[in-house]
Amino acid sequence: MDEIFMLRALQLAQNGVGKVNPNPLVGCVIVHQNLIIGEGYHQKYGEAHAEVNAINSVVNKELLQNSTLYVTLEPCSHIGKTPPCADLIIKYKIPKVVICNHDPNPLVAGNGIGKLQNAGIEVLSGICEEIGNEINKRFFTYFNKKRPYIILKWAQTKDGFIAKDNFDSKWISNSYSRQMVHQWRAEEMAILVGFNTALHDNPSLTCRTFVGNNPIRVILDKNFNLPKSHHIFIDNVPTLIINEIKSEKINHISFIKSNQNIESILEILYYNKINSIIIEGGSQTHQKFIDNNIWDEARVFESDVLFEKGINAPKILKFPFSEIKIQNDVLRIYKNN
Repeated sequence: MDEIFMLRALQLAQNGVGKVNPNPLVGCVIVHQNLIIGEGYHQKYGEAHAEVNAINSVVNKELLQNSTLYVTLEPCSHIGKTPPCADLIIKYKIPKVVICNHDPNPLVAGNGIGKLQNAGIEVLSGICEEIGNEINKRFFTYFNKKRPYIILKWAQTKDGFIAKDNFDSKWISNSYSRQMVHQWRAEEMAILVGFNTALHDNPSLTCRTFVGNNPIRVILDKNFNLPKSHHIFIDNVPTLIINEIKSEKINHISFIKSNQNIESILEILYYNKINSIIIEGGSQTHQKFIDNNIWDEARVFESDVLFEKGINAPKILKFPFSEIKIQNDVLRIYKNN
């Protein structure tokens, strides 16, 4: 029964995808005599946590003293944007708490469980732990590896090119695949492209065909050679431009002075609390992450288009984790475990 109720909490948690970053995805279920009497999930960054929403949903609060609370992540024990959830659980005298994953955030990291146990509450942890690890892979990667969860994404032709010799790559993948990419953008905190991609594609890097938050854009522009007429300069989407000249903030653009090796880029992303990023190009930028073995997932579209010559696609020496057919495109997912 613990697994059944935890799976429901994990299902609820995923409703927060793209809305709670950089916070984790958390769901909560409250059970009385094997019946769910309350549910909740973390809906938006800065707002109530899952435990608060679940407790608030219980009509008869007296039942809480004889109930079990299932939550996908260790209840927080510190004051952040909201009060500690552990204190709220103690306040309502909930006698048992079942947890999926421990919280790696140093501000919590066992303190939430300790506070509950010191109050005489029975705590059971590790239920559906592997599923929880997958759902919160961004959050765990950020704290455990001190960098964002890195997703490589590109589209290539059937003969292995990502663009023509003149850098023209429109459109290799079909409209359904491109809409899927816009959904992915809404789910992650940031998106990064190298200088050549930014220069020749003039991308907006927004989720125009999917309802959701636009990712923070990260552009590599060593010497400020991008035209000021490009999309990234004329809209209001938060943008980081990593360069070797200056650090300054002008409107929605933050110029950050740094060299452009991978370690420095990851330090900047970590400092800016970015826990997930899509690398969208170009081929050289992708290959740097692959060659340095610093990536977590790759999503590669292959169409039936033929270029015969052009810019070679990046090379991953792994077998795909999964493969999906999208009309004339094939989407292959790679995992770097």
